[in-house]
Amino acid sequence: MRRFLRSFRFAVSGVAYTVRTQRNMRIHLAFAVAVIVAATALGVSALEGAVLALAAASVMALELVNTAVERTIDRIGPDPHPLAKTAKDAAAGAVLVAAAGAALAGLFILGPPLWRLLFGG
Repeated sequence: MRRFLRSFRFAVSGVAYTVRTQRNMRIHLAFAVAVIVAATALGVSALEGAVLALAAASVMALELVNTAVERTIDRIGPDPHPLAKTAKDAAAGAVLVAAAGAALAGLFILGPPLWRLLFGG
């Protein structure tokens, strides 16, 4: 149990570091909170809420991986290298793809009830 708690503490430390140092992670977190508030206010189903939560968690998880890739490459060496750029760009691209998917999920799930609320249709 002690090992588990220790590894959990390391994981929380990684999340805290990323939230503290990465502007994009704070943006993703703010959007996740806004989506949760909107989903609750609009009364989405449990399944829809689960899809939204999974989409938001995926974006934030990939932002953590992106940060790990960037820090690892920076640790290896400060000199620019085409392979380092490719690795960093690919990690950032993974976040972008997840964020686009999450935005689409949010639009499909939250769009119709929000439209009805705002425009009565």
